[in-house]
Amino acid sequence: MVKEITITDALQMEGVCFVDVRSEGEFAEGSIPGAVNVPLFTNEERAKIGTTYKQVGPEEAKRLGLEFASPKLSGLFNKIADIAKEKKVFLYCWRGGMRSKYTASILNALGLPVYRIQGGYKAYRRFVHRYLDRETIPHKSIVLHGLTGVGKTIVLQKLQERLLPVLDLETIARHRGSAYGKIGLPDSPSQKDFEAQIVQALVAAEDQGVIIVECESRRLGKLIVPPAVMNSMVRGYRVLLYASLQTRVERILREYTDGSDHNIERLQFSTSLLKKSLGAKVVEDLNKKIAEKRFTEVIPYLLTHYYDPLYKYPDRPSEDYDLSVDCEDLDSAVNQLAQWVTTRPEYGVPVENGGESYANRGSLEECEDQEGVFF
Repeated sequence: MVKEITITDALQMEGVCFVDVRSEGEFAEGSIPGAVNVPLFTNEERAKIGTTYKQVGPEEAKRLGLEFASPKLSGLFNKIADIAKEKKVFLYCWRGGMRSKYTASILNALGLPVYRIQGGYKAYRRFVHRYLDRETIPHKSIVLHGLTGVGKTIVLQKLQERLLPVLDLETIARHRGSAYGKIGLPDSPSQKDFEAQIVQALVAAEDQGVIIVECESRRLGKLIVPPAVMNSMVRGYRVLLYASLQTRVERILREYTDGSDHNIERLQFSTSLLKKSLGAKVVEDLNKKIAEKRFTEVIPYLLTHYYDPLYKYPDRPSEDYDLSVDCEDLDSAVNQLAQWVTTRPEYGVPVENGGESYANRGSLEECEDQEGVFF
């Protein structure tokens, strides 16, 4: 008998391993954070089973599924056994149907105990939607503001190292939120994975009651920040980070021109996107300087003529903010900010769980009806 577990219960457990038996294409669209993809079928095999189901019937589709799956069982067992080691294994497919049921049954029969997620990945998506489908998240937001280059992302990372609750949207999105946002970074996640990692951070911060986040626009590259998160920023504490122009230039130089080729082509491409704002002649001149590696001329110009006027943040303490922090010395800034965060009245007061359990269950009947064969 295959053991079942709800996604809510599974997410609260430690020492677990999520194994996604869906196809590579399904996994790429979105998965439970940290899950490992061990597909029962390839994209092509899944498509053939689906076509057979529609054109011939369910019984023939099941037989085709068994034909595809049978030769893989030994390798599948070895992969999952190697992944599992001393962890509990939670298997899931799309709706908690035949793929996870078949795989779990085989693994259990071979002596590898596993659990099956009720409702599969769809149940997890309901959990995510339930968390974000509200006017605002339950945490009190502490929002970092500041001009480009003051070190907001570095501050977030240092706060996270101190186990303070951080929602680092740019790191999750793998995008810095500007025309130069993708330079030196890998591909961004899917929107589903972006939302999943946001919820993962929020769930982890529930007991602390607050979340520290950088002020962002609604879009980070191709990704959309959930409205509940955006609304929480508007209602949160406002913290201003500031530093001198020279310090900001030095930090941007380290971040954007690191590497053997100094990201010259990417910098030129991104600068070209600013023709409408800066003018073709200015962009041509900036790209010439980039080619000549005259970065100390390009970056100050972009800051003073484009980014600073765009964001309009103060470069010195301001009474318009709940706290102003000098970021010339980032370690000192983090010390000041950490002390201030932990003295907020909301800090340490747990918030309600965002994902309600009844939204995450998937009955066996539902699973069988919705995923009755292997696709």
